[in-house]
Amino acid sequence: MEKFKLFIKKETLVYLVILFVLTLIMHSDLLSNPISRFQIMYEKGNYSHPFIYSFIVYIILLIIRKTLDFIIVLFEKNPH
Repeated sequence: MEKFKLFIKKETLVYLVILFVLTLIMHSDLLSNPISRFQIMYEKGNYSHPFIYSFIVYIILLIIRKTLDFIIVLFEKNPH
């Protein structure tokens, strides 16, 4: 159970970093004038798009990471 909790914490951190980086890439004005960015977001009613885009990027990166882990495990096995 402890291993699972650690995994969840790690993956949540990865997702939040992706969310933060993508937010800064897509909306660089968020750093200079965050109030106007939040007003635009409120007026358009598009609250969920950063989470959806981040989730898509997270899933793609997760698939790549797990595929590489699998390949590494295949090559690390010692033949007897």
